Parts: sequence; C-alpha cells; structure tokens
Amino acid sequence: MIFNENRFTPKEEKHPEFWHSLAHRELFKQLQKKDLNRNKAKNVILFLGDGMSLSTITAARILKGQRKNQTGEEESLSFEKFPYVALSKTYCANSQVADSACTATAYICGVKGNIGTIGVSANVEFDNCTASMDPRNHVSSILAWAQKAGKATGFITTTSLTHASPAGTYAHVASRIWESDSDITKYSQGQIDTATCLDMAQQLISQEPGRNFNIIMGGGMSKFLPHTMKDYHGNMGVRKDNKNLLSLWQTMHPEGVLVTNRQQLFKINSSEVSHLMGIFQSKTMHYHALADNTKQPSLMEMTKVGLDFLQRKKEGYLIFIEGGKIDSAHHDTKAGLALDETLEFEKAIQLARDMTDPKDTLIVVTADHGQPLTIGGYPRRGSPILGLNENERSNDGLKFSTLNYPLGPKQYHEKNTGKRMDLEKLPWTIDSTYPSYIPSSRSSHSGEDVSVYASGPYDYLFTGVLQQNTIPHVIAYASCLGDGLTVCNENRNHDDKRNV
Repeated sequence: MIFNENRFTPKEEKHPEFWHSLAHRELFKQLQKKDLNRNKAKNVILFLGDGMSLSTITAARILKGQRKNQTGEEESLSFEKFPYVALSKTYCANSQVADSACTATAYICGVKGNIGTIGVSANVEFDNCTASMDPRNHVSSILAWAQKAGKATGFITTTSLTHASPAGTYAHVASRIWESDSDITKYSQGQIDTATCLDMAQQLISQEPGRNFNIIMGGGMSKFLPHTMKDYHGNMGVRKDNKNLLSLWQTMHPEGVLVTNRQQLFKINSSEVSHLMGIFQSKTMHYHALADNTKQPSLMEMTKVGLDFLQRKKEGYLIFIEGGKIDSAHHDTKAGLALDETLEFEKAIQLARDMTDPKDTLIVVTADHGQPLTIGGYPRRGSPILGLNENERSNDGLKFSTLNYPLGPKQYHEKNTGKRMDLEKLPWTIDSTYPSYIPSSRSSHSGEDVSVYASGPYDYLFTGVLQQNTIPHVIAYASCLGDGLTVCNENRNHDDKRNV
C-alpha cells in the first residue's frame, strides 16, 4: 500500500481554503432548501436505473469526469444535483435480495410482492397462474391511478416492452418469464392454459391500463407477433397463438403510429398522433456503445420525443423511463458497458429537467436493486476507473482491476497452474468482462439500499430511509393520484378526523 502519491493531488486542492470554500458553497446550497415547493405536481417522470447501485453511480461519475480529461472523482451526475436524496429498502416480501419483478411491484404499485412476480400481492407465489389471474390479488400501478385522473401515461425502456421493470406499469403475472404465450408453454412444460393465463404482451395491448398508454417505447417486437411472421427487424415472431398484437394495437388506436427505427421516430409530428409505439429491436435494445446509432435511438432521444408528445396533454402526464441495460451489463460483469449505460441514463434525466419546469413537474430517479460491483484497492487519484490499479499489487505481484464482482464468468486464472493471469497483457475494451472470484455464469443482484433523487413539487418528502413501496405513494400525494392521502384531500381528511 502506497500513501505518498501527493503528486496526483490537483494543485489547488493542497490548500485548505479550497476545501473550506467548497464546503461553504455546499452549505449555502443546503440552506436554500427552506423555500419548499408545495405546488401540485401536474406532471411526473419516474426514472429507473435497473441495477444502478451506489457503487455504479460513483464509478459512472468518475468515468464521466475522466472522459473530460479530468481526474473524475470531483464530477457529478445530473441527478446528483437534485435537491433531495433518500435511501430505499429493496427487499421483497419473501426474499432478502430482490429481483426486478417484485421491486417493480413496489416502486410502481406501492405494494411488496414475492420475488419473480409482477403486479400481484404476496398472496401469489411464483408460477401460480390461478392465483395471479384472481383480480382480488391484483395491485394497480400508479400509471393506472394517473389514468383515472385523466392524465396521459406510458413508459420508455432500453430493454423490452415485456421486461420485468416496465411490466410493473401494466401486468399481473405470477412469473416475470411469461412475456408471451410461447414462454408460458415452454416454462410450464405445457401445464398452464395460455387461454386463461394471459401473457404480458397480451396484457399490455388488450388490458387496462396498458391498452390506454399514450406512449410505449423499447425493444421486444417478437413477443407481439406470430411465429410464422417476420418482424420489422428481420426476425421471426414467437407467438404460438397466431395473434398479431401490433395489428390489434393499430386497430384500437387508428390515429396512433408505430415506428421501428430512429429515422421514423424523428419524423413523427406529435400534434397529429393520438398514441405512439416504438419497438426498435426484436429482443431487448442493443447497448448504446455497441448499437448502430443511425438506426437505434438513444434513451435521451426517446425521452425527447416522448416528452414533446406528452407536453401537449392539457391534464398532464405520468411516464416511467428505464435505463434497463445497466443491469444487463452488470450481470455479464461488463463494467464498461454498465457505466456507459448509466451515463446515457443520466443524459436523459438532464434533458428531462431541461425540458420541464420544477414548479409543476416532479422528477424522481431511483434504482430497483443493487449490483455487487466493488471499487477498491487504494487506487491513486485519477486512476482510470475502468483500468488496473496502479498503486497496489496483490501478493502474487500482479496488478488487479479497480472494479470487480464477487460472482461472474471470468476469474482470469491460468488453467494449468491455477495462478492469476497477468491482466496487463490483456486487451481491455468497453465490453470487456471484469474479474470475479466465485465462478458463475452471471453476476447476481445485491441487497443493499439504493438511492432516490427528487426534484420538483414535494421533492422534500424524499428524505431519510424509505420502504421502496412508499415511493409511488409519495408521488401520488404530490400529484393528487389514487385513493390514498394526497395534497388535494389532506385538509378534508384532517377535518374528517376532527369530526370523529
């Protein structure tokens, strides 16, 4: 361990006055929070970074700075500048470490369910179709609450339209795997009747609240088309019931428009369409760093078109926007891609704050669960966050990467000797697989709390340590949605209590 690396400290930071001045600026910023925003939230944007752990945020912040030729540690992400921050407990009803399904039920529907289930109470166990189709076990999403209030609704994701996180806005299923009827048949080995157990693609198009969504964007086109038909991306559909759900959607929304690439998305005249659906890949969308960006839009671009469209709605809107590929990259221990996806996510958030007014638009940014990415080894200030630790070596005399995972597909050991490989001799790229010490086909989630950032009406309610299922209730309070306590009925409720 080397502690005499003073030469890497920026010159101005060697003087105490620098740190005093920085602290005073941050203190002054905190003191300005006394003017609380108590306006009713006309619009709500809920941003979800899937698998965006605190370590992911820290590493992405450093990478952002280093891409500007700075040391990186002093940089900030757009949402880190929001005035209020809280922590969220992510466990689900029957699991200490959560998945994206039960967490979606929590932060979108306000109820904690069992792992692997979506939009249903904890009365429903994983794979129990009968229980999941019972309306008494359904829990409604905050988007359904917004629709009842006359607001426009929808979601944008970089995964697929039927992935676990966006499915929390509309689905009621006992298994997150049931994205299409063929998935139900495959994973139940034909034991479940797909005529009575509706898959998520079918629920999105034909059931409330999904069929009422004004905007839907992401990947996953194959789940909506019969297996005998090619989709717009040249791949076959997967449905065995021969239903063309995209054709059904178009019939239901004759003034709606379906787009399948970036050029079509930008040609939309939002004043002339009633509903917008964009499906840009057969499966999940490609990683931004590896995609053909002339054909696939970025999350920021989808967000811009989506907000341009929604801002024409007089009653306001509530939209869910997910940076879903952060988690996918972490599962493959591809830290470079995970951080790049996080930076694409933060660009979309900055754009949303620039396009809206905090006086009437509440923006909440959070994660569903963590990923066990570690940052360690005492690297010197400004060390490349995606590189090897230049300040310390392990007992074998070899360097190690600053970023590591506990579980993953690569341990980087020589097959014959079992000794650790010399990582300096390996090429490291944006999609390199980072080391882990426990062999596993994929990384798993982690169970620590995740952060919640808020800006806009009643943002100050997002402080302290919250249960994850409290998030939609706070949003509903600020925007007068649902049947619970809201800013619109608070005085009436207080009067009712005094009269009891």
